[in-house]
Amino acid sequence: MTKAGTTVAVNPSPPAVRLPRRRGVELALIVVAVLLSVYGYCAVGLARSGTVPPGAAHYGAGLGVLALLAHCAVRFRAPYADPLLLPIAVLLNGLGLVLIYRLDLETPRDQAAPAQLNWSTLGVALFITAVVLLRDHRVLQRYAYVCVVGALGLLLLPILFPAVNGARIWIRIAGFSIQPGEFAKVLLAVFFASYLAANRTALAYTGRRIWRFRRLQLPTGRVLGPIVAIWLVSVVVLVLERDLGTSLLFFGLFVVLLYVATGRTGWIAVGLLLAVAGALAVGRLEPHVHSRVEDWLHPFASIEAGQGPGQLAQSLFAFAAGGMSGTGLGLGHSVLIGFAVKSDFILATAGEELGLAGLTAVFLLYALLVERGYRAGLALRDPFGRLLAVGLASIIALQVFVIAGGVTGLIPLTGMAMPFLAQGGSSVVTNWIIVALLIRLSDSARGQYDGTGPP
Repeated sequence: MTKAGTTVAVNPSPPAVRLPRRRGVELALIVVAVLLSVYGYCAVGLARSGTVPPGAAHYGAGLGVLALLAHCAVRFRAPYADPLLLPIAVLLNGLGLVLIYRLDLETPRDQAAPAQLNWSTLGVALFITAVVLLRDHRVLQRYAYVCVVGALGLLLLPILFPAVNGARIWIRIAGFSIQPGEFAKVLLAVFFASYLAANRTALAYTGRRIWRFRRLQLPTGRVLGPIVAIWLVSVVVLVLERDLGTSLLFFGLFVVLLYVATGRTGWIAVGLLLAVAGALAVGRLEPHVHSRVEDWLHPFASIEAGQGPGQLAQSLFAFAAGGMSGTGLGLGHSVLIGFAVKSDFILATAGEELGLAGLTAVFLLYALLVERGYRAGLALRDPFGRLLAVGLASIIALQVFVIAGGVTGLIPLTGMAMPFLAQGGSSVVTNWIIVALLIRLSDSARGQYDGTGPP
């Protein structure tokens, strides 16, 4: 009402845009993922023995039931979740089971596929539990410091146990083994997202400018302290556990989230310098890490010395043998790599038997999974949820880069597992938990969509 007595209409805020749920699209893609996995399973049997494997029906039914249960949990508890996340996870997990089964045929005394299927079942069960019970991702922010204490405990626990293949990343008791670092990375993502969401302003705008370099601004000691502490902890983990992969993932995750929280590219430079300094120091002083660096620099040295090819050389030979279209499932010779062919080097089997075309498709699946995680982060309004989504997606991206770079000779080898593909119960369970959290975050993002930004 104005002074003249006329009424001025007030434009109400635009209503939130209700996006389609697309659960039918998700179900159709899940069916395709299961069928592709069963086709791969049958293709291995036909290539090896000329007949369809007798367990093909049980394998397809088991994978299909797990995928259907997961879909039902998403349909009723996260109806607005991204429809691509779950089908991609099902397809990658199914392909991993096929590759492990194919390698089991070469190692009849070391059968890993049944155990991997059991771990996948546990992973899907935890996925369903997380989707059903976690109704609001912001609840996790309350337990940030509990998460960091638990993560540090899990990272340091393997130090008390004997080294396995030169690295102290495993806990083995009475034939049962677990890799605590796989679970620690999720807890660290929660803590980093919470800490940076609360301190992003101080990290971005406080500090002193360096003389003659007006654009270069150093943060205060109080702000810089936690970053240096994280770097020191990552170096300690690298020294005590002799595991380059965990240390790179640990520190790389923090630097990525630091950049996202502040928008300052200088943090990327600082992070890279600290990572290089720590890696160079430990690479020279720690024999196990130093040997991996030497293998990376000279992958064919053992051949020249008349000792035969090492693991990295065999991996490169497998990729070369695959060519563009691959030798076909079940027709490769990547088993010559040795004891880590089902874990660290399983990507070499995919490269040899699926070729460059199939390997590119696998990388595109990972890229799409990471992209959907970033998309959910961009659409979320709260800083904690945004950083958590980016952090979880970055965990997958960093793992794929570090592992693929190691087995192709781009960077030194690490002891990490390829998400969903490689043998390893801790890894597959953790990856299903990551997908569950991304499902919850994407449901929150698409459920509150206001018509601006990426849906």
